[in-house]
Formats: sequence, structure tokens, C-alpha cells
Amino acid sequence: MLIAHKLCKKFGQRVILDDVSFTVKQGEIAFFLGASGVGKTTLLRVLNNLEKLDSGIVSLHGKQLDLSHINNTHTIGMVFQQFNLFENMTVIENVTFPLEKAAGILPKEARALALHILDQYKLHDKKDFFIQQLSGGQKQRLAIARTVALKPKIICMDEPTSALDPLLTNYVAENIHKLAQEGYMVLVASHDISLIDKLNCRLYLMDKGMIVESVDTVEYRNNANVSPAIHNFIQGHRPIE
Repeated sequence: MLIAHKLCKKFGQRVILDDVSFTVKQGEIAFFLGASGVGKTTLLRVLNNLEKLDSGIVSLHGKQLDLSHINNTHTIGMVFQQFNLFENMTVIENVTFPLEKAAGILPKEARALALHILDQYKLHDKKDFFIQQLSGGQKQRLAIARTVALKPKIICMDEPTSALDPLLTNYVAENIHKLAQEGYMVLVASHDISLIDKLNCRLYLMDKGMIVESVDTVEYRNNANVSPAIHNFIQGHRPIE
């Protein structure tokens, strides 16, 4: 179990994360919901040591994590909003490069691991393609494959549908569920309510750097009144049909 306790982060005098606490079980999806600027992305970034946490404790299976070394242990992985793939490299090089440089794996073994993971994500036939030759969905699969190759226990996904055609929301939801079924703890930051409709997860509504309400999606679908703030946010952002 991942436990985050009273996480705080400021940029200057501006409070970005204000005593944020939550838990995520193995194989569970935590969905951080809220408007732009409420701290969702910063939360994922501090967990990945892309921003320094000011205070708070993060533990995994009862052992406190040192986030300053998280990039060395690869315990937590990040799938970025714009994927952050290496445009000058082929698909397979996008996977082998971090395996060799970040994990210290020898080239021959890195290539074998990359081929295996690309096969899992149905990208084997694209291994020699460059990034600009891929579709949006293929880019996302590659971004996930590159993250999974380093064998993290926790995968963070920042706005996973924003760089894709809205029609691919079902496909994104399938990818997220697949990761959870494989035993990863998946943390999603998004304001895309159409994605919520397709996931069984724990919702956390954020506002002004705080988690203001939390509910399981199954419970919410059975009775929306149990989470009025979440319900109001979802209704206010649902397109008029």
C-alpha cells in the first residue's frame, strides 16, 4: 500500500499542495480530479522527484520512501501529458535508452527486454519507426511501455487523454485498467470527466491544493449524493447533449 501523509509544496508564497493525504492499494487506481491549477500535476511531480517536496511523508508497504532517490530506485514511474518521447530515436531505442542509461542494463539484455515489452504493447512491428510515424494511441502505448520497462511499483499518468483524440478515451481507460490488473498502483491526474465514466477507481477531488472530497466510483454511481462536491464538479464539466 502507498500512503501519502500531509504532503506540502509551495512555489514562493503560493501554496500548491496543502496537507494532501491519501492511500492507494496494490492494483488500485487513484484518480485526482479538479480544475487546472489545483495541484494535481504537482502532486505527481513531487512523487517522481521532479519537484522537491517541502514536507510530508510517503511510504510504500510500511517503509518510508526517500523521494530524493526515487529516480535511482525506479519505484515510481511517470507517463507525461505530452509523452516526452525521444523524437530523434526509434521506438525500440526509446525503451532501450533508459534501460541502459538509467538502469545500467547491458545493450543486449536491454534490447531483449525492450522487444518483449513492445510485443506486450503491440508495438513490435513498429520497433524501427521514428516517433513522428506513430499515431497518438501508439505514442501513449510506447510511453507506458517505456515506463513499465523500468519495473516501477507505482505508475503516475498526467492528463492521459489531453494529447489524444477524444474518441480514444475508451482505449486510454483500457490501458489504465490493464496496468491495475497487472498489480501496479496507478495514479491519474485529470480533469477529463469522460474518463471517470469508464474507470473503477477512487476519486479524489482537489481544490486550492487540498483534497476536499473522496469517493469510490462504484459507490458514487449508486448514490451521487454521497459526494456532493464531486457530483457538482462532474455535472458542471459534463458537456450538454
